[in-house]
Order: sequence, then C-alpha cells, then structure tokens
Amino acid sequence: MAKTDLTDFTGAVIKPGRLIAYPTRRGNRVRNTEAVVLETLSDKSSGRVVPKLKVVPTGRESGVSGRKTLQQQTIGAEHVVVIGDAGESK
Repeated sequence: MAKTDLTDFTGAVIKPGRLIAYPTRRGNRVRNTEAVVLETLSDKSSGRVVPKLKVVPTGRESGVSGRKTLQQQTIGAEHVVVIGDAGESK
C-alpha cells in the first residue's frame, strides 16, 4: 500500500520546508501563527493515526503582543494551511 501525501484542506501538500499558518491559543483568545514545517509525524497512541507536525514558529502572528519563544513545537495537522515555501517568506 502506498503512503499518501499529507495535505491541508485546500489540497496543498504539507512537507518539510513549507511555510504554514495555524491557530494557537493565548489566554482566552485565538490567534494565527506562521511557522516552518520541520517534520511530518503520525501519532498512533490513541488507536488511530493522527497526523502531527514538528514546526518552528517564525515570530509572525496575529495579535497585539508578540510571541515570547520561538522553540520548536509539535502540533496537530488538522487546521493547518500551507502559505508558501520557507524560502519565500518576507
């Protein structure tokens, strides 16, 4: 059986080096955060396959106050959208 590509809701392939936007929570508010995908993962601990991404935030996000840390994070791939390649970021 062939391994299928992980895609966002628009059909764009999510792979390492892609620039993505995803929702994050800060306090009682939700903001959009931009990040670069480092690795695609799958979590099978719940008995089903759940796609996850290892990302590093770029520091650009919506909201008034800025992000305090740019450490890599593991996030769910459910609400991610690809916005370009990491080399194209401005």
